[in-house]
Amino acid sequence: MKHKYKIFWVIFSLSLVVSAILATQATPPICTSGCDTVTTSKYGYIFGIKSSVYGVFIFLFLSVLTLLHIIKPTKEKKIIINLGVIFGALIAMYFLYLQHFVLKSYCKYCLVVDSGLIISLIVLLISLRYEE
Repeated sequence: MKHKYKIFWVIFSLSLVVSAILATQATPPICTSGCDTVTTSKYGYIFGIKSSVYGVFIFLFLSVLTLLHIIKPTKEKKIIINLGVIFGALIAMYFLYLQHFVLKSYCKYCLVVDSGLIISLIVLLISLRYEE
């Protein structure tokens, strides 16, 4: 799967846009009451800062790093991107757990980011199976 980093770049870029929308708008467009429940809960903030703000910086970093890796691959960039996918997917699973079992509400925007990270993990795991 030599194109996995292009897939990662698309997912990171989409997650960056979604995180920016969540970080800058009190109630994003096409949001239902579930979005407000999730984004204003105590789990929507880390150290008093919206989780989506962290997402903006993390996905900006990963998007730029992945683009640079596509242009000029290095082992170091590959390791950082792969670790970002793994940790991101673990965090996404935790947020999905919170939405389903604790808050019993879903944010459509959060689901886009969380699903993207889990898809990235699946792509990574499949590609590792076929790498030499």
